[in-house]
Amino acid sequence: MVFYHRVCIFPSLCWFLKMYSGKRALNDLLTRPDNRVCADCGAPDPKWASSNIGVFICLKCSSVHRGLSTHISKVLSVTLDDWSDDQIDSMVEVGGNASANSIYEAYIPQGVSKPRPDAGPEARSQFIRSKYELQEFLKPSLRILSTASKNSFRSSMSTKISDSFRSSASSQNSEGMAEFIGTLKVKVLKGTNLAVRDMLSSDPYVVLKLGKQRVQTTVMKSNLNPVWNEELMVSIPQKYGPIKLEVYDYDTFSADDIMGEVEIDIQSMITSATAFGDVATFENMQIGRWLKSNDNALLEDSTVNIVDGKVKQLVSLKLQNVESGEIHLELEWMPIDQ
Repeated sequence: MVFYHRVCIFPSLCWFLKMYSGKRALNDLLTRPDNRVCADCGAPDPKWASSNIGVFICLKCSSVHRGLSTHISKVLSVTLDDWSDDQIDSMVEVGGNASANSIYEAYIPQGVSKPRPDAGPEARSQFIRSKYELQEFLKPSLRILSTASKNSFRSSMSTKISDSFRSSASSQNSEGMAEFIGTLKVKVLKGTNLAVRDMLSSDPYVVLKLGKQRVQTTVMKSNLNPVWNEELMVSIPQKYGPIKLEVYDYDTFSADDIMGEVEIDIQSMITSATAFGDVATFENMQIGRWLKSNDNALLEDSTVNIVDGKVKQLVSLKLQNVESGEIHLELEWMPIDQ
């Protein structure tokens, strides 16, 4: 046995195993879809990170982060630098780019847009400084107004931001062992250019699956561009993953044919909503965003918004594993205490 009563008999081996375990946790985090693009500009395959903010960033954005004070952003290479346990734990606690951006980009004013991977240094620097140094896109209650002391700034910022991340991860712990944290209302708006599965058309219907839950729309007869405008309800457990959406062609005398499938990532919506708490007290605004990337089926970026006191998100997706077809949805998040 290498370990006995938590005392390491072979220190060099124990150090290596500990370092390997930490690097593996970091690499596992990096393989998540939202972490495969830069948190600030969307460039693919980021190899740098801000360990105290908890985001993965590209080389160009990392150079701007280095220009910020280290109490705001501490830049490390994912592959070249040595990481402390605390730095890795901090990254894991935040959960990655989607979770961090739901806080740091909770409210991007109209007329302000994220830089693209090919953005120039000035536009890139202005956005990053506004995002992290000036905190212009944070929920107002999370902003730190006094920055007289760097240590007190970082301590206050860490406490308030970390509380928001912990809240999103375990928002219902104080309520006991509640099985669900809320309900997602999925309004299936329409399908476009769906695949033909009968002679000239199809009889499509949509199925949503999460765990053992399964709900579906009505069947639309002979229609490749159906308009459902039909609401389906899915209960969201404390530990949730993406919702699986499937489209089928209804057949009377044989098994229904698949017409495509796609996953709906609801993390950005729930994380944003949890960070804001009682959204009924806020005016209409954008509070989060699910970014289009090569790792998802989004047709365009999907924003999370407060609309008339409700958290809503319009999502347009390209169906996968099929020759054609798109599906358009409106999501509404309803926490369990609403």
